[in-house]
Amino acid sequence: MFVILVYDVNVKRVAKVLKVARRYLSWVQNSVLEGELTEASFRALQADMERIINQREDSLLFYVLGSQKYARRELMGVRKGGEEWIF
Repeated sequence: MFVILVYDVNVKRVAKVLKVARRYLSWVQNSVLEGELTEASFRALQADMERIINQREDSLLFYVLGSQKYARRELMGVRKGGEEWIF
């Protein structure tokens, strides 16, 4: 599955969330990561994030696509991170 993670967390937890997320996904730009994951890896990522975030303050959005083949990314403006999609 192809996963896009978008996060909005308290500044105290940003570095920790990014560090853990980068174990699973590739950084694209501020607060956005993406990549191919197995179901088990996706569940592990979610479990790791649950231990870090504050459910009353922070927000994580996971966009889960069956495959990258059915997704298209278009950039407008400055490239911030992962220029190539992960295969």
